Amino acid sequence: MAIINIETSGKICSAALTHEGALELQLDDTTGMQHANKLAPFVEKLVEEANRKELPIEAVAVSMGPGSYTGLRIGLSLAKGLAFGLNVPLIGVDTLKILAVKAMFSPKMWEGDEILVPMIDARRMEVFTAPYNFRLEALSEPGPMILTEESYLPLLESGKQLWFIGDGAEKAKKVITHPNAHWIDNLNPQAKDMLALSEMALRKGEFLDVAYSTPNYLKEYQTTTPKNKMGL
Repeated sequence: MAIINIETSGKICSAALTHEGALELQLDDTTGMQHANKLAPFVEKLVEEANRKELPIEAVAVSMGPGSYTGLRIGLSLAKGLAFGLNVPLIGVDTLKILAVKAMFSPKMWEGDEILVPMIDARRMEVFTAPYNFRLEALSEPGPMILTEESYLPLLESGKQLWFIGDGAEKAKKVITHPNAHWIDNLNPQAKDMLALSEMALRKGEFLDVAYSTPNYLKEYQTTTPKNKMGL
């Protein structure tokens, strides 16, 4: 099963061609929010690579969020067009789970009973987050959280070891000081990290509606208009 995977939820623009559990080619841009310029040429190169290796593309997978509103829209729009053009299914992959899977495959001596807590940066002291066990089961509903010293305190005091990951975890270091809190730094979602999740979705037939699917922002997108200084 050859899949084109697209990850644009954060500052890294990333696309990868995977096949039968192996990474064939990944292209990344880490210069920061160049998705509109970089993604289409990346995907074109991946299609060329699949054709060169005679790997029929069976699906297109895209990170659905949470994350950057602009990045997610760019990624999903291109993924929809590609899936439609190739006449293959569209797969949506949760960004928090991508981070959790990446942590699982990091060089740590895991016991298997730890709790992985991906955090995606939002405004000020807010993050998008959820705690996951090693079966990738969310122990609470994913959503936005304003970080305080009480964040995840019941889980921390239960004796479980919590490992915080993602670009939002750096902010959590400032307020979460419990001895059961641990950190993996510099862990960002990339297209290659989608491999296991996108292949599982393809095997299970878990596909998105190409026409009507939307990113999973986890909260409404809001625009703000500066108020008149006199309140008028």
